[in-house]
Amino acid sequence: MKRVFALLFGIFVFQLAVSQKKYEPSKENIGARAWFQDAKYGMFIHWGVYSLLGDGEWVMQNQDIPVDRYELLPSFFNPINFDAKEIVGLAKEAGMKYIAITTKHHDGFAMYDSKISNYNIVSATPYGKDIFRMLEQECKKQGIKLFAYYSQLDWHHPDYYPRGWTGRKTARPEFGDWSKYLDYQDAQIKELAENYDIAGFWFDGWWDQAPDKEDWHKAVEYRIKGAEWNLEKTYRMIHEVNPALLIGNNHHELPFDGEDFQMFEKDLPGKNTSGFGGADIGRLPIETCETINHSWGFNLQDGKHKSVKNLVQYLVRASGNNANFLLNIGPMPNGEIQKEHKDRLRKMGEWIKNNGETIYGTRQGSISFQEKIVSTIKGNKIYVHILELNRNEVIVSDFHQKIKKVIFFKDKTPVKYKLKKGELKFKVPENKKDHLDTIIEITLR
Repeated sequence: MKRVFALLFGIFVFQLAVSQKKYEPSKENIGARAWFQDAKYGMFIHWGVYSLLGDGEWVMQNQDIPVDRYELLPSFFNPINFDAKEIVGLAKEAGMKYIAITTKHHDGFAMYDSKISNYNIVSATPYGKDIFRMLEQECKKQGIKLFAYYSQLDWHHPDYYPRGWTGRKTARPEFGDWSKYLDYQDAQIKELAENYDIAGFWFDGWWDQAPDKEDWHKAVEYRIKGAEWNLEKTYRMIHEVNPALLIGNNHHELPFDGEDFQMFEKDLPGKNTSGFGGADIGRLPIETCETINHSWGFNLQDGKHKSVKNLVQYLVRASGNNANFLLNIGPMPNGEIQKEHKDRLRKMGEWIKNNGETIYGTRQGSISFQEKIVSTIKGNKIYVHILELNRNEVIVSDFHQKIKKVIFFKDKTPVKYKLKKGELKFKVPENKKDHLDTIIEITLR
């Protein structure tokens, strides 16, 4: 019987694959992808009614809060200190080129003026304002692009059934209509695409319904119950509204057809130090996201903030791995950003103001040593970023390009180097080392 299920599932997957028309990105989309790769640095914002509880964005799941109790939160969510101008200005001061914010997280509450459901910040809170619209308008004024994070997973909606791996203790009836939930989801996604000036979508939650790859019975059961996301339909709808909109999905798999960039959560591309990574790297533009402390949403007890050095070097390592860096802030319930986060972003902005040439518009360089040294390239210039160096000499093997000059990027003084039979050596005196990032600029002939 197990073999029969496996065979049926294999036939189903094959038929589904051949029946779908392969996605061909438009000229506008290709241009948007190039902009995205050049941008290199963005702000992630996790914010919702969950911030009131000060226990992160997964509080509904982690504390097993039933839907009827969680629904009390919007009635006293009134972030009177939210300032879109200040937040966008902070992103710009930090050197960021785009913002991605949670329009709906796993708790199902919409942080924009949704006409599909009254469970949103305008209709269900005393605040009564569309913060996504305010950010949209301010982003246009300050030259920052805006992305909509949208959770496909929903712990609130009654038709999100069959239940996935999470949200099983929210006291919803154990029945529902999956097709109705997908209609609801797509309707919200469409209104975001049509009614807001955005650059694209950052999807999350697909993994909640993903079957165990080792359990074919469960895989077939999920398909029989209709727990299929039908991503191709959703992605096609988005690109029909605007072909330039970029689509990424945090599913921890190789990109699916219709997606425009690949993302990695709390890890550099291909790495898996956090338990979220490990996926192979595809051919699309890449982004990695990380938190300033350990939490995405506001967490009152999380005071373990990463150092400026750690964050700057994360940005550099991401660029050296051909990826963008999306750095998260979690606003407090009143709408303000934590002082520790603002201070770090501003200091990163100071660094990138002086060194942005080696980050923006670059691609992955060929010189890399176990993440202690990475490189970026733009035109005929290679920027070698030395993040950790115990010695005063760097040796690069298999280097066969012709060099015009080598200088320290910071003060433009010459670097002593030798290139012989494909081996490049250059000296880094102690007084030239920078504790954040020692940058060597190699100009090729």
